[in-house]
Amino acid sequence: MKNKYKVGILLVITMILFIVYNVLVRNQEIYALSKYGSRGDEVKQIQTKLKNWGYYNDSVDGIYGSGTLAAVKNFQRKNGLTVDGIAGTKTLQAMGIFNSSSSSSGSSGNTSNSSNLNLISRFVYAESRGEPYTGQVAVAAVILNRVRSSKFPNTVSGVVYQSGAFTCVSDGQINLSPNATAKKAAQDAINGWDPTYGALYYFNPNTATSAWIWSRPMTITIGNHRFCK
Repeated sequence: MKNKYKVGILLVITMILFIVYNVLVRNQEIYALSKYGSRGDEVKQIQTKLKNWGYYNDSVDGIYGSGTLAAVKNFQRKNGLTVDGIAGTKTLQAMGIFNSSSSSSGSSGNTSNSSNLNLISRFVYAESRGEPYTGQVAVAAVILNRVRSSKFPNTVSGVVYQSGAFTCVSDGQINLSPNATAKKAAQDAINGWDPTYGALYYFNPNTATSAWIWSRPMTITIGNHRFCK
C-alpha cells in the first residue's frame, strides 16, 4: 500500500514538473526566437541588420554562431536591453524584425507601424524635448528621410540604432517614455510633414565640433538645431 502511495506521489510530481516545463520553458523558447545554434532566415535577417549597423563583421550565413552571439550581445548592451545573447521578442522588435511567433501575418503591418511610431516618439523625446514643436517634428523627419535614403538602413529601427549615430542611444535616453508632444510630433512626421526640406542630419551649433558636420549644406535652423543634407 505504501509503495502504491509513493508511486502516486511520484506521478503527481512528474506531472507538475511536466506542466511547469511546458508553461515556462517551452513558452520561453517561443519568444526566444533565435539563439546560439539556431539556423534559418530569421538568423540571416539578424545578421544582415547587425552587419549594416556595424555590430557584425562575419558572413551572412544564417547560422547563429559565436560571431552572431557576440554581435547580438553588443547590440543589446548598447541599447539598454537584457544582455543574454538571445534574440527574443524585445531584441527583435528593437531590430525591426517582426515574425509570425509574435503576430499573425494579417496584423504584422499594423504592429510594425505602431512600433515605428513608438520608437520615433522615444527618439524625439530623447533628442529634442524642450525644442519648439516644429523642431521636434523636424527631428522625426530626419529619421524618416534617412530610411528613404540609400545612404542609411531602410528601417526606422535600423536608422535609430545604427552604431554610433545618435548619442541618445549610447547614453540610454532612447529608453525614456515619450510625452504626448513627442508622440504627436512623430505622428505628424509620419503623416508627411517635413520642416527640414529633406535634411539627413542635424546638430547643435553651440556644441558641435566636427568639421565634417559643419561642412554639410544647411536647409534650415529650428530652435537649437541646424538641419542639413
